[in-house]
Amino acid sequence: MLISDYGISNGTFLICSFWLVSALAAVGRTQRARDLMERLLAVASPLGLYAEEFDTANGRHLGNFPQAFSHLALIEAAGRIILAELIEEI
Repeated sequence: MLISDYGISNGTFLICSFWLVSALAAVGRTQRARDLMERLLAVASPLGLYAEEFDTANGRHLGNFPQAFSHLALIEAAGRIILAELIEEI
């Protein structure tokens, strides 16, 4: 589920979607976090970059491109998933 799935008609702020991944991983919903992360990774530009927003209706990146904050949130989300998986192994 992307933030846009909640009925927001503008572009989806990618930082918020990555924050949702982090939150899901932090509360133990690791599989949902992984699934959402896979969806977000699939919408990267051909160069693997992210803009500020993503228009889910037409698959276009919107706003500032590339957006550093989106990439920082991606790194945080990946780290949260890795940490959650390590904790599950214990």
